[in-house]
Amino acid sequence: MREQIRELARRQDAVIMAHYYQTEDVRALADVVGDSFELARRAGDTEWETIVLCGVKFMAEVAKILNPHKRVLLPSPEAGCPLADMASPGDVIALKEKHPGAAVMCYVNSSAALKAVSDVCCTSSTAVRIAAALPNREIIFVPDQNLGAYVQSKLPGKHIIPFEGCCPIHHHVGVEDVAAARDTLPGAPVLVHPECRPVVQREADFIGSTAAIIDYVDRHEYDAYIIGTEIEIERLLRRRHPNKAFVTLSPDMLCKQMKKTRVEDVFNVLERGGNEVSLTDDEMLAAQNCLTRMIELGTYAR
Repeated sequence: MREQIRELARRQDAVIMAHYYQTEDVRALADVVGDSFELARRAGDTEWETIVLCGVKFMAEVAKILNPHKRVLLPSPEAGCPLADMASPGDVIALKEKHPGAAVMCYVNSSAALKAVSDVCCTSSTAVRIAAALPNREIIFVPDQNLGAYVQSKLPGKHIIPFEGCCPIHHHVGVEDVAAARDTLPGAPVLVHPECRPVVQREADFIGSTAAIIDYVDRHEYDAYIIGTEIEIERLLRRRHPNKAFVTLSPDMLCKQMKKTRVEDVFNVLERGGNEVSLTDDEMLAAQNCLTRMIELGTYAR
């Protein structure tokens, strides 16, 4: 089936992209593997006619917005993001009415409609750099309150106005989980994603995006690491560093939505078609500006 997928992709001039949280067998099919920022950047640069996005709905929407004339396929159309569903355009409009001088910064984990009413988008790897580059002191940050709190901690001269959304996978982790992991691997650095709550961030030795956590392990020589993000990253790092020990902060840090895509889904969407992402011209045009600004500003943060 993998050979057939590669042949179908070649014939259709298709690139297969996969998020780090996808299962290993799906990632093995991909031409591009990365975090949200890397997938967005590469989608904007692609020369292929078709993009097969192995991830969740908002990621496929981003690929379509950045490539309005290309075909974007989502192998598992029911794969969504609970965080992306927590805020609506109406929530943003209400916050703007309360804070008319504030810029609106939306996390990439959001719908196309939310991006359309925002000034700039960001990912976890670019949020601080982009917020610092905005001329506004006040910044409405939607929808992830924890990433917003992280940005605030790094930029005390800014006033971050958070929306109270969260990623359920990261938000439920507590300081007791950090303590238990430290008992399991004494002396191991704790690396957490900024979608974790501030109380957990304060217990960490390093806070960073998925890509930054992977890079940290690749660049350091510790014998063990405690990983505070989706469990697939621990699995990936175990394979990459078989002589090191790893533990995830909680076994519940598993995103079922990201695991919905199967190899068979990639094959089916290439062989049979369907599951094409569709947005109106008005939707794409309205959302394009904040994504373009994210890539322009965020590239300098890497």
